[in-house]
Amino acid sequence: MDTPPPPEDALAELVEEFDLLGDWEGRIEYVIDLGKGLAPLPDADRTEVHKVPGCAAQVWLASETRDGRLWFRADSDSALSKGNVALLLKLYSGRTPDQILAFDARAALDRLGLPQALTRQRANGLNNMVGRIREAALAA
Repeated sequence: MDTPPPPEDALAELVEEFDLLGDWEGRIEYVIDLGKGLAPLPDADRTEVHKVPGCAAQVWLASETRDGRLWFRADSDSALSKGNVALLLKLYSGRTPDQILAFDARAALDRLGLPQALTRQRANGLNNMVGRIREAALAA
């Protein structure tokens, strides 16, 4: 697998894309489209161990460490939640644990304006997804 750019570079790219889209309707459609691009999640990863608690929908997030980097796989039974987790994978998957832990997800998501565009429950779910990613980085 190719080594992705630092999370800050991935965020800058997302900010640019969000700015081009303009309104929130277009941005939410973009996030949903990101989710459509996720690889299918193996049934072996659709377990309680990989389920992210506190999400509005079912979200599974699995990780593995290869060559000192964390790679994530995810899925959801909701198009928007699947898009949200796909967006997080753009920021985090393939990064080192140190990069993940040093990256300020709350500031990044605020910069995209995403939490304000979501219901409180979906915003909490997004935070829980970030928490699960950080837990994986701490454990790596």
